[in-house]
Amino acid sequence: MTAELVRGQNHPLSQARLEIRVSAGTPIVAAATLGDEQGRIHGVEWVAHPGAPTLPGLEVSRQAAADHRLAVDLDAMPEAVHRVSVLLALPTGVAGPTRFGAVATPFVAVTGLDGTEVASYSITGLEAESAVVALELYRRQGAWKVRAIGQGYAGGLADLFTDQGLPEARQLAGGINDAVAQGVARSVPAPPPRPDGDRSRQAAAPALGADQGGPAPQGAADPVPPQPTSPYGTQTPGVPGQSTPQPNSPYGTQPSGVPGQSAQQPSYQSGTGATDPAQPSAPTSGGPIDYSHPRRQNAAPPPPPPTAPPAQPGQPAQPVAGDATGWSMDERLYNQVWGMFEDLARTTAAYRSAVDFADSRMEKELDQVLSDPRSRIGGQGDAAREAAQAKHAELVNQARATLDRDLTQLTAESEVVEPALPAAYARWDNPVWHGYRVPMEIPMALRLGDLHLPESAQLRIPMLVRLPLERGLWIDSGRGGSLDGSFTDSHDLRRLAMETAVAHTARLLAVYPAGEFTVHVMDPAGSGAQALVPLVQTGVLAAPPAVGAAGVADVLARLTQRVDLVQMAVRGGAPDSLPPGFDTSEQLLIVNDFPHGFDDRAVNQLRYLADEGPAVGVHLMMVADREEAAAYGPLLDPLWRSLLRLTPVPDDHLADPWVGHAWTYEPPLVPPGSQVLQQVLTQVAAARAKYR
Repeated sequence: MTAELVRGQNHPLSQARLEIRVSAGTPIVAAATLGDEQGRIHGVEWVAHPGAPTLPGLEVSRQAAADHRLAVDLDAMPEAVHRVSVLLALPTGVAGPTRFGAVATPFVAVTGLDGTEVASYSITGLEAESAVVALELYRRQGAWKVRAIGQGYAGGLADLFTDQGLPEARQLAGGINDAVAQGVARSVPAPPPRPDGDRSRQAAAPALGADQGGPAPQGAADPVPPQPTSPYGTQTPGVPGQSTPQPNSPYGTQPSGVPGQSAQQPSYQSGTGATDPAQPSAPTSGGPIDYSHPRRQNAAPPPPPPTAPPAQPGQPAQPVAGDATGWSMDERLYNQVWGMFEDLARTTAAYRSAVDFADSRMEKELDQVLSDPRSRIGGQGDAAREAAQAKHAELVNQARATLDRDLTQLTAESEVVEPALPAAYARWDNPVWHGYRVPMEIPMALRLGDLHLPESAQLRIPMLVRLPLERGLWIDSGRGGSLDGSFTDSHDLRRLAMETAVAHTARLLAVYPAGEFTVHVMDPAGSGAQALVPLVQTGVLAAPPAVGAAGVADVLARLTQRVDLVQMAVRGGAPDSLPPGFDTSEQLLIVNDFPHGFDDRAVNQLRYLADEGPAVGVHLMMVADREEAAAYGPLLDPLWRSLLRLTPVPDDHLADPWVGHAWTYEPPLVPPGSQVLQQVLTQVAAARAKYR
């Protein structure tokens, strides 16, 4: 049972390893301070912030974001630390609100590693404040408790740190704001040259935050095609809830923990991987660019011992599945996949930047040749043009060689990681599904497809999103073609869209424990009956698909009532007061052929479920063409923007949050002729029958 705290209230903590989840609806900075028994902070080395995000037992986000997850290990706290204060601040120097009174009420929750909430606190009453001490974890008589604070400061972080007794308060606040401002720019400068040609393996930090909540998909109602949107919001896949590494702040290298400890924080350089401060970089041979994942560094949980033999001098290290840091193998693989995603984004950005430079240089040299009348004709002009073209080719070839080197390493890593993925992360053709058993716990994440870039079409990176879903899904059935032109028939595309929705639903049912995920289907016109056969025949649906306007109204009424009841119970602090027999499992509503069968009331109820449902365990999956809903005008724009748009055919509509690469998304379809989906759903149905 979650304790909903009010200002000044405390609650005991029974776990040592915790996550602190922050949600504010607008990008904010999350930081934390360590205090002694009197609450005093002894120096800037006792502050975890975007410029120095790691302290003993503590990891915070590296950039402003709407959602954060801070990792806390109370057992790893130094003995001198008796208080951990969680700080929130609005970033300065960037466009955005300057006071908390102008944004949504910040919400902070202390959870276990499995996502179970221990205590939560909505920070109300803020107006002109731009920084706030949200809550504190404090040690009392050998036990830890959490207390809701909610103390705001109109002067921002500078006043907050001053109030806590830091003599370098304003310098530290300025360093944090500079690091955040440079991170918001999301520039990817060229990294400094180094003799290391390998992508050195560093340990990834524990997963700390959500990877959703970013810019919502742009729909197809307008004549302009949907623009690429990021399924990961403005946060870094390497460590959900965090962004790309920031340039060194004045406090980027400082003692880690209490005085007397010599370990130092790593120094983060934009566009390059951070090296472990305790270990020098291993000298290897290769090109001048290293794009190792910046999160793969020292962190609280140690990485597992590698199973591959050590690399010989001058040879690249052999990839190992699960060599990122995490509390479990699933978390290590999750972090490793996100590391591969960011590595591919960065090395491709470097290649494209190098090609753009080569193009601009050649154009400049050719312009110089043409601007001189004496060199326009004759052998002198031809020689100058040939020299410019030769330089261009040389630069492009060097960039391509570096890209190919990195792609070779990433491909080797992918070949090792893919077979080792658990069912929730694996493709349908992975042999792990043949040994599938209904799980006892909810996994960290779910695979919704694959991503790749044009420069590396053969290298697929799994697209993982955290569970439970924080955004609904929209399977777009409205585009008349794919990237390769293989689908132009609208009927085939609608059928494939519904099959894609069924595959996503089957995967969700498969990764949840028995009885903890319920699926409802609305198919007003009955056009999805054939695709829904696996779900209907195995009996995994809560009820037969609802048809007609009456069926739509009935399902929507029941689900909106469920959302209302749970919201009232949670807000009233009485979650145990729900009616007897109330289904507390996660709910998924599949809507096919929208807006067929919908009137104005039903449309408003659908929008209500999309906005309010995810917070109370009601999720939406729409299989629809946005153009067909254009008759409702701009009324439905917020609905489409709140959903994560996926396609039933390969499409380049997703973008990464750093440099905006247009990633090609491929849905996780079941291989033709395979019975794996039927077998998995049969086991799910059998487990549900035993659960009842």
